[in-house]
Amino acid sequence: MSLPDWQQIDTVLLDMDGTLLDLHFDNYFWLEHVPAQYAAHHGLSEEEALAELNKSFTGLRGTLNWYCLDYWTELTSLPIAELKRDVQDKIGFRPHVKDFLQRLRAMGKRSVIVTNAHRASVDLKLEHTGLDQLVDRIISSHDYQEPKESQAFWDHLSGDETFNPARTLLIDDSEAVLESAARWGIGWLLAIYHPDSRKPPKTDGRFPGVNHFDELKF
Repeated sequence: MSLPDWQQIDTVLLDMDGTLLDLHFDNYFWLEHVPAQYAAHHGLSEEEALAELNKSFTGLRGTLNWYCLDYWTELTSLPIAELKRDVQDKIGFRPHVKDFLQRLRAMGKRSVIVTNAHRASVDLKLEHTGLDQLVDRIISSHDYQEPKESQAFWDHLSGDETFNPARTLLIDDSEAVLESAARWGIGWLLAIYHPDSRKPPKTDGRFPGVNHFDELKF
């Protein structure tokens, strides 16, 4: 599969974190801010806190609970949604995103964000970016109670959105999600290789992809 042929695409499904927005916010929040707060709350060192949290991470990746702020609030006894506001200054667009979304709109493509982020996280990011003004719709996997890694997510989506899978492009930084979409029948798939501005880009992707949107030809 090659990079998108825009003449063959009507609908563009877009991941949010790591695709449109810099994943640095999320990585910093979960790997540094939450462990520090967990350590302070439970009387642990930050190393002990991270080790304890890592035990909870096992087996959760790719499930709805992995992305659920309510689940993590209950597990950690911390107000996870409120804690996100402590570091909200780190929320920001990835390079060239606004220009890309404006180009999609000018070409008449329908743009729909499909994110695993909890609605409380989505709302906070919309406050800071106005991203909802740049796309046609935003769907959270929590709306369907199924993560994007599940085939059931795409079943729900197809009943909620009118689109032709063969003429639909999904852009996402998660290979697990891209694989799920491919199995379901999404015709066009594109990976983001540089989701976190503070980390080096990926170099071993299994899907065609770009570091940034300015690499795409229109």
